[in-house]
Amino acid sequence: MTTKTLLQVKGLKVSYGGIQAVKGVDFEVREGELVSLIGSNGAGKTTTMKAITGTLPIAAGDIEYLGKSIRGQGPWDLVKQGLAMVPEGRGVFTRMTILENLQMGAYIRNDKADILADIDKVFTIFPRLKERRDQLSGTMSGGEQQMLAMGRALMSRPKVLLLDEPSMGLSPIMVDKIFEVVRDVYAQGVTVLLVEQNASRALAIANRGYVMESGIVTMTGDAKVMLTDPKVRAAYLGE
Repeated sequence: MTTKTLLQVKGLKVSYGGIQAVKGVDFEVREGELVSLIGSNGAGKTTTMKAITGTLPIAAGDIEYLGKSIRGQGPWDLVKQGLAMVPEGRGVFTRMTILENLQMGAYIRNDKADILADIDKVFTIFPRLKERRDQLSGTMSGGEQQMLAMGRALMSRPKVLLLDEPSMGLSPIMVDKIFEVVRDVYAQGVTVLLVEQNASRALAIANRGYVMESGIVTMTGDAKVMLTDPKVRAAYLGE
């Protein structure tokens, strides 16, 4: 059975601050997959994610979601269609409580009973958020803010969840927790595109991987195979 392609990036070129950061990238994410896009800092991964979510203009190429071009659409349009992103740096509303942040994640919905049920689900995934539901999110640690950013994105009930560097700047214990949650969210049926510098962790939980270097995709394949590839190990796993 052929799995439906949910997200397809075709010949994508993006210029950012006068530099062509993405130089003709192709990749796809199929329904029910967890795909990892790995590469070192400055490879163009975050720029690619910003282009997908409509926060950076595309110079050339196209992005298709559910078989239709989404070029030029804003983030608010895409969230309504089931494409949600947890940005690098988390982007929580620091002057709002944890609960208010989660409610903001459901702004496109009006099914009040289901929203409350989904907030409870997020609190089940992240018990620490439940304990602090009335705390201002700006007073939380980076790891707790990352949990909140992921919970907030899940409140929109996404078909595809885009995660941009979720482990960046976190303690090893918190990194373990975040990857555990990514795996759990995927196991619940959410398709995931994960952008990560932590290549070994990202490939360990993915179905397929893409390696990005200097604005182009240089390697792709089964994630478990890539994890043992000598080139990948030498470049990204320090071996």
